[in-house]
Amino acid sequence: MPAKKSSRRPNNRPDAAQPRAAKAGRRVAEDAPRSRPPRAGSPRSGSPRAGSPRSGSPRAENPHDDSAATEGGSQRIRLQRALAAAGFGSRRQCEELILEGRVEVDGSIADQLGCTIDPSTSKVYVDGTPLKSRRLVYYIVNKPTGVVTTNADPEGRPRVIDLVPPDERVFPVGRLDRSSEGLILLTNDGELAQRLAHPKYEVQKVYRVTVAGNVQAETVRQMHQGIYIAEGLVKVEGARVLKARARATEMEITLKEGKNREIRRAM
Repeated sequence: MPAKKSSRRPNNRPDAAQPRAAKAGRRVAEDAPRSRPPRAGSPRSGSPRAGSPRSGSPRAENPHDDSAATEGGSQRIRLQRALAAAGFGSRRQCEELILEGRVEVDGSIADQLGCTIDPSTSKVYVDGTPLKSRRLVYYIVNKPTGVVTTNADPEGRPRVIDLVPPDERVFPVGRLDRSSEGLILLTNDGELAQRLAHPKYEVQKVYRVTVAGNVQAETVRQMHQGIYIAEGLVKVEGARVLKARARATEMEITLKEGKNREIRRAM
């Protein structure tokens, strides 16, 4: 039986765009603004996008694949990957910079996640700051209590990044509560941060927790099965009692992904 034709009529506006199927494996942001490429053969309008932080620059086009090579034979790479490698944040943070229209490539605003660049020739700016190769640094810090892991704290509390030399712009990989202490990595290596923090890589995080009172075996069993909090189900990969005392119990808890204060709230 022949397929029934749709009764919807195409949009007759000159700048109307047809929906484009996402490539397999490509991350698509739910709230990302949809691009509107021009019709074949028509010149791109030079009008700036409303609300763009750099209103004087046109948008960057997105015709390239991540594996495409330039005429000179050099390999093109994803824009967010280049930003992460230069220390502007994790891959996800760099994607947000692109979607907010804060990145300029060769004189044009790049606000599409599929945009690629030639690292050897492309001129890239983030908020007016030129992209250049940076020395990658790594600090393993034993965060004390009373210190926050955010880089920008409106309350002016002590930050974990204040514990290392200010020579390089670094950010924490993951986070610990202000009232928690323990190991945390500070770096400007966005690629490494992506592989350590993104849930899809399932990197395990081990916590040693002191709980008031005596933790029963049933509680440990429930933690393995999952405990619901406001953000959803909290399910540990491992939980075992290290020391049991009359007033407190020391436990070791292993997680693969983190929600805000999930261990405290689950206990």
